[in-house]
Amino acid sequence: MPRRAHSERLTHLDARSRPTMVDVGAKAVTHRIAEAEARIRLPPAVARALRRSGHRTKKGPVFDTAIVAGVMAAKRTSELIPFCHPLALEQCRIDIGFAPGAGAAVVVVRCRVEVRHKTGVEMEALTGATVAALTIYDMCKALSHDIRIAGVRLLSKSGGKRTVGARTRVTRTGATRAEGVRARAGARMAA
Repeated sequence: MPRRAHSERLTHLDARSRPTMVDVGAKAVTHRIAEAEARIRLPPAVARALRRSGHRTKKGPVFDTAIVAGVMAAKRTSELIPFCHPLALEQCRIDIGFAPGAGAAVVVVRCRVEVRHKTGVEMEALTGATVAALTIYDMCKALSHDIRIAGVRLLSKSGGKRTVGARTRVTRTGATRAEGVRARAGARMAA
């Protein structure tokens, strides 16, 4: 079997192919930024109901609750994913809104995370976006169980060995401008 190049090696396996945490001790501290997205496809009736109610259900404000849940999840990523390093996030912002288009029934969640550290924050961004999407599902499931979470993906990451995706900063309105709805969490978090 041909030997893989170093860049293709799985970093969470040791020389004996046993799981291990990556040693970041010798790495330099840099400004790390990552942004991830999740999409929630709602049945048209559920999307109409959310718009009419100002994004509320009997459980409360859907988008605002999803923002809080996403930020909480991003901060606790290392407790959920075994080999993630615990990080004191400096910023986590979640934007939620309907995708552009008349009658669109897709909600877009974007999570942007920043830290100055020796390791990146893409897992924190992915976790924040995913948990925010799960929260929207939970708060809307009384209206329908035909809600689908799809398209969870990393949009960009920078500050480490590799840069992925866009190099430009996403505007504060992100995916929410078309709907005129901005829901954002931009609180600096203490260590």
